[in-house]
Amino acid sequence: MSLLEVKDLTLEFRTRSGTVRALENVGLTVDKGETVGIVGESGSGKSVLSYAAMRILDPAARITRGSVHFAGQDVLAASEHDMQQVRGREMAMIFQSPRTALNPIRRAGRQIEDVLRVHTTTLRSDLRKRAIEALAQVRIPDPERRYQAYPFELSGGQCQRVMIALALACDPQLLIADEPTTGLDVTTQAAVMALVSELARARGMATVLITHDLALASEYCDRIVVMHAGHVVEEAPTAELFRAPRHPYTARLIASTPTPQKSVDGLSSIPGNLPDLRRADLPSCRFLARCERALESCASQALPDVPVAAAHRVHCFNPL
Repeated sequence: MSLLEVKDLTLEFRTRSGTVRALENVGLTVDKGETVGIVGESGSGKSVLSYAAMRILDPAARITRGSVHFAGQDVLAASEHDMQQVRGREMAMIFQSPRTALNPIRRAGRQIEDVLRVHTTTLRSDLRKRAIEALAQVRIPDPERRYQAYPFELSGGQCQRVMIALALACDPQLLIADEPTTGLDVTTQAAVMALVSELARARGMATVLITHDLALASEYCDRIVVMHAGHVVEEAPTAELFRAPRHPYTARLIASTPTPQKSVDGLSSIPGNLPDLRRADLPSCRFLARCERALESCASQALPDVPVAAAHRVHCFNPL
C-alpha cells in the first residue's frame, strides 16, 4: 500500500466570475521513502493538489469526486480534529513563501516550540532545547541566536531553513515541499534542496517536490508526475521521462528547459496559454489548442490511461 494515494480527484472553486475546474480525475501515489516531483507551469494545479492532500483548502473549494488516503486513513472523511493531529506530525509542508507562512510577530524558536507542544510529549522545560536542536539540524548558523530572531531579522534562506525545521520537528512520514526555492539565489537554492534531500534520506521520509523547474526535479526526484491545466498528463521514473517523454506537453517542457549542453537558441517555447478553467465547454484534453498532434477524439472522448513502459503512463490519444 502506498503512503499517499489520490484517486480520481476532481476539485472546483466557486468564484464570482464562475466555477474554476481546478483538478479533474487526478491520481497520485507516493510510497514510503520515495521522492516524487510534480511539475508543470503555473496554474497547472500542483499546489491545489497538495493542499487537497492535506485538506487545507480555501472555503471556496469543493471536492466533487475522488478520494485521498494517507497511511490508510481516509483524509476526506476524517474529522477536522483528526486531521489536526495528522498535519504537522505525520505529514508536513514547506510553503512557497516562508516570510508569509511564518508568524511575523513571533520568534522563530517559539514557532518551533508551538509545533512540538501540540504534536509531541516534550516536557515544557525541554522545548527550548528541542527547538534549538531543530534549528541546528537545518544548519542555521548560531542556532541559539536565531532562536530569538523574528522572521524579518532573517535572510530569505534562513527563513526557509526555519520553515524546514518547523516541518521536520515531529519527524513526519511525508514532507510536501511546495516550490521550496522560490525567491532564493542559485547558491541558496542548491543548499536548501541538498539539505531537504539529505534529511529525507536520513529519516526514510517520503517527499513530494512541487516545482516548475524540471532541472531541479531531475536532480532530486525518483519519479515525476507532469500536470497541465488540472490534469495529470504523464508520470514516469525520472530517467525514463527525460529519455523518452511521450506526451507532447512533457516534450515541450523538456525542450524549453535550459541545460549546460543547450544553447539559448536551442530552447523552444510552448505556444499559447493555459485554457480558461471557468469555461463550460473545456475539451477532454486541455492541451488541445496548443498541441500539434491533436486528433478529433481529443476534444470529446475521455482521456485514455496508456501504459507505455514499466511505471510509465501517459494520458494521450496520440502520444509520441
